[in-house]
Amino acid sequence: MSSITSKGFITNNFLLQSKVAQTLYHQYAKDLPIIDYHNHLSAQQIAENKPINNITEAWLKEDHYKWRAMRANGIEEKYITGSVTSHEEKFLKWAETVPYTLRNPLFHWNQLELKRYFDIDEVLQPNTAERIYESANSILKHKTPAQLLEDLKVEVVCTTDDPTDDLRHHKEIAKLNFSTKVYPTFRTDTLFAINSESYTDYINKLGSCTDLKIHTLNEFLKAIEERMLFFDQHGCKLSDFGMQGALNFVDYQKEDVASIFEKRLKKIELTITEVDKFRSFLFVHLGKKYHEFDWVQQYHLGALRNNNTRLLHEVGLDAGVDSMGDFPMANFMSKLLNVLDIKNQLAKTIAYNLNPSQNEVFATMLGNFQNSDYPGKMQWGSGWWFLDQKDGIEKQINCLSNMGLLSRFVGMLTDSRSFLSFPRHEYFRRILCNIIGEDVNQGLLPNDIEFLGEMVQNICYFNAKNYFNFK
Repeated sequence: MSSITSKGFITNNFLLQSKVAQTLYHQYAKDLPIIDYHNHLSAQQIAENKPINNITEAWLKEDHYKWRAMRANGIEEKYITGSVTSHEEKFLKWAETVPYTLRNPLFHWNQLELKRYFDIDEVLQPNTAERIYESANSILKHKTPAQLLEDLKVEVVCTTDDPTDDLRHHKEIAKLNFSTKVYPTFRTDTLFAINSESYTDYINKLGSCTDLKIHTLNEFLKAIEERMLFFDQHGCKLSDFGMQGALNFVDYQKEDVASIFEKRLKKIELTITEVDKFRSFLFVHLGKKYHEFDWVQQYHLGALRNNNTRLLHEVGLDAGVDSMGDFPMANFMSKLLNVLDIKNQLAKTIAYNLNPSQNEVFATMLGNFQNSDYPGKMQWGSGWWFLDQKDGIEKQINCLSNMGLLSRFVGMLTDSRSFLSFPRHEYFRRILCNIIGEDVNQGLLPNDIEFLGEMVQNICYFNAKNYFNFK
């Protein structure tokens, strides 16, 4: 493939196709701080705050987006996740792939990150790779994770943490003088995985970190509440759930659930109905607790994980072999949210869909449970995972505008493991401003820049700041 000769591809008005869009972005959105309320950054790495060794570690070490692109480009796995190839060799193979990512969001993200963190305008490709590798590394060796976050005006980061995590790295971070505040998120997938082979081991671990012997359902629930109190004391304001597959909400009696739990502790296999009863009970119990703690509950729904078992065994979890599922979600969400709402125990909620065919399902379902507790209490989340690209973001914004109130939207997040991913907020802000600008040009919105600018600022920053109410 021939080289890409264009320089300065990321211009000041990138994605901004009208004067109105340019004004909204540059005067209202551009300089706002970032609240990244869902990501997978390492709290340990933030606490240790050591410079990242090289751009390969920052970019490719855990980025399954790039891994998938490299595999699609025919790159050998040893240059993607292998342990015998050097950081530079892996970077050069990524550089080979970049020209083939045109019209994939990776091309935009790649160039935005080179520009914002390293002031590099050149397109990464084989004939620029060595120069860019050396230039980026010369900057990274002087940049700690805290400095990288500060450079992009990241005000809040919420990591994703198992209920048994001791949060010692969050404790260390809290003692440091970082401008970015870092809070844990209570990720509950393992609590629900009652049919997994390692579930009894996990329950023993949960008991150990709460000094409880867990033999009954009530003891299990007591241990969960102790962990929630612990997380709350360390600034946690969000829970999260992201297990794969279809979710069935079924009727249950607590007595039956107690028997099911004790049966599983004896390592007896459960039926599908028993698993559904246990999970339905736990969804409701946790939902009530989130309301009690004034946390925001998040549901990431629709992933079909670990499709390629060969790579799963070779690379491990998060190998980049997950995809969209086509699971029904409407009945599950309707029943769960309704049970919690009946007794006014429904917490603030953000639900994200991975399959775009369910955009309208999610947007309308969340609208069923809005009330006067808080404006925009029920949030249909931003384009997630395979949908956090230009087309997916535009569709989410347009659908939310049609089915709900875009003005109350809490905006974008990175959902990333990389400290170089925060230009995705810029990407979202530019797309948002361009959509509004196009509507003004077509006479669909009033040309009131001050009013529209305030709306943009709320979506990009202030709605999230007020919604989560971080300390």
